[in-house]
Amino acid sequence: MSFDRLAPIYHLIERIAAGDKMQRCRTAFLDQIPTPQNILTLGEGHGQFLHECLRRFPKSHITCVDASAGMIRQARSNLANHGLDDSRVHWIQADVLSWTTPQAVFDLIATHFFLDCFRADQLNDLIPSIAGAAAPNATWLLADFQVAAKGWQRVRTRAILAIMYAFFRLTTRLPARALTPPDPYLERAGFQRHDRIEIEWGLLKSDWWRKY
Repeated sequence: MSFDRLAPIYHLIERIAAGDKMQRCRTAFLDQIPTPQNILTLGEGHGQFLHECLRRFPKSHITCVDASAGMIRQARSNLANHGLDDSRVHWIQADVLSWTTPQAVFDLIATHFFLDCFRADQLNDLIPSIAGAAAPNATWLLADFQVAAKGWQRVRTRAILAIMYAFFRLTTRLPARALTPPDPYLERAGFQRHDRIEIEWGLLKSDWWRKY
């Protein structure tokens, strides 16, 4: 899987497809969560969430892990364009499936539009590994797509997701063929969902999970 080909235009794709809705999901709970000191963001992409973390949490230290060198370049360029210093960011280019996760370090973990890239068997290994990096009482923020609960919204979201997965499998060799809800894996890893916001007729969600 590689997002390098899409990195230069990914922000444009997001703006055309969803406007500011995906960014609203990324940042939905940032004004409510406990102020983090050590942040881990996985699959950061073009740096929209990172931008907000640096702006809102001026004393935080952030570890940013992404497999795509192109996406890391775009994220760093995005920060520079907004006049933000990335000296508090530790950049790691790595496949998260093989990355050795630090233990019990981070009080905020963010996986925005990232877990949907993986098959169920991969999530079964990946989520416990990520959870191991969480400090006591850590927050896990997760913005992603979902299948709506019922009615025409369910039909609509299934159709949109089918098109999206076909596109990303073609352009990035995405391993997943369909969306696997991460909730049961998070619960087994010691997290409880504290809050959820849904928008776009159930297609997009923003979750706030807490370690217990």
